[in-house]
Amino acid sequence: MIGTSSFAQAKWDAWNEFAKTKFEPKYDEKLEEYIFYPSFPEGLLAMVGKEITVQGFYVPFAPEDGNYIILSKFPMSQCFFCGGGGPESIAEVTFAKGALKFQVDDLITVKGKLKLNKDNVEHGNFILTEAVLISK
Repeated sequence: MIGTSSFAQAKWDAWNEFAKTKFEPKYDEKLEEYIFYPSFPEGLLAMVGKEITVQGFYVPFAPEDGNYIILSKFPMSQCFFCGGGGPESIAEVTFAKGALKFQVDDLITVKGKLKLNKDNVEHGNFILTEAVLISK
């Protein structure tokens, strides 16, 4: 009997796909510092506007009163803002309905439409819009 698992397609992993993005430092005159600008791979560009699922850790770097959070591949002590993670290790999430409350390092799974940000330094490079909470 042939097992079906050998024929199963590999599950799409958002963090692995985000990690394929190349970043190049460029000097930003307005901010007077170097900023890493992304060059997104074709496979990730093909996912723009499509619904994806991401599991990650909640980090409290967004306003508490909105429907917007930051999700990290790593716990807060290792995330992009505090530890050794790069910009490919965080995603912005904007929920479709209302604000949700989380604790630092809650491991959550969300589903939303992928948007990529190439040059707005006020936002992350990987954004999920119209997101819903799948599990907490």
